[in-house]
Amino acid sequence: MGWAIAIHGGAGDIPLSLPPEKRLPREAGLRRCLEVGIAALKARNHPLDVVELVVRELENHPNFNAGKGSVLTTTGTVEMEACIMDGKTMKCGAVSGVSTVVNAISLARLVMEKTSHIYLAFDGAEAFARDQGLETVEMSHFITPENIERLKQAQEADRVQIDYTQPIQKETPKDAAVADGDSQIGTVGCVAVDNEGNLATATSTGGLVNKMVGRIGDTPVIGAGTYANHLCAVSATGRGEAIIRGTVARDVAAVMEFKGISLKEAAAYVIDRVPPGTAGLIAVSSTGEIAMPFNTTGMFRACATEDGYSEIAIWDSTSK
Repeated sequence: MGWAIAIHGGAGDIPLSLPPEKRLPREAGLRRCLEVGIAALKARNHPLDVVELVVRELENHPNFNAGKGSVLTTTGTVEMEACIMDGKTMKCGAVSGVSTVVNAISLARLVMEKTSHIYLAFDGAEAFARDQGLETVEMSHFITPENIERLKQAQEADRVQIDYTQPIQKETPKDAAVADGDSQIGTVGCVAVDNEGNLATATSTGGLVNKMVGRIGDTPVIGAGTYANHLCAVSATGRGEAIIRGTVARDVAAVMEFKGISLKEAAAYVIDRVPPGTAGLIAVSSTGEIAMPFNTTGMFRACATEDGYSEIAIWDSTSK
């Protein structure tokens, strides 16, 4: 048994032709955040502290769909969501509809630790953040020019878009370069286990491009986008509605428990049961096993284990 960590930057329709200027900053962001997580685990920080720390870093990265860089609702506003859960105690905290809190994941943890509740949303979550002294800013802080263009394209196409959705090309060749306003950003998450088998998970997102105001996805729903118990910790990404219907994160743990199979087998089984092109997940087990399956074109992901293994990847190894 040893520590292990995995992180993701979203799953979706990521083309193999993704230009270097879009791919490299995200890979660099994953690499830096992975190093932050590894250092924290080596310093024997609790996995709950590790996943919060790593997701905060990812939220502060404008190229991912969480924190600064969160995608926009149909009215051009930001409504962020986050969730954190401890495997041993099964304590958890979640928030939705956050629009001024710099790090929604830290607000979710405060809900877990400072209230008798699990889930706060919208005005109540914002008021609690101010009461707790969390850093807040104007909503404009989170809105990037790229996301304004993504919203415009989604509205022109009359669709609600999952992470990394490609823009509809108008009378352009099939092999044309991806337009500047594509949805090349993704939900973020981190799962970790320490040397004692303690598990934790954290997920954060801005949701779907052009989502209705007030829409809540899978990220803050315990057992859907985020879940941890004594067996494993899971963070999912993709189309929230499909992930909620499939209770994806909880099902990984349930399949492990009731079928008596490994984490990788359980994670693959669960992802195979949700509609193609809708989901991916990262997970670690109490024994340090890692799984990162997805049924989308790709998923920005990275992982490392105490025995020296590490990986940063986007597509299936057979796709390249």
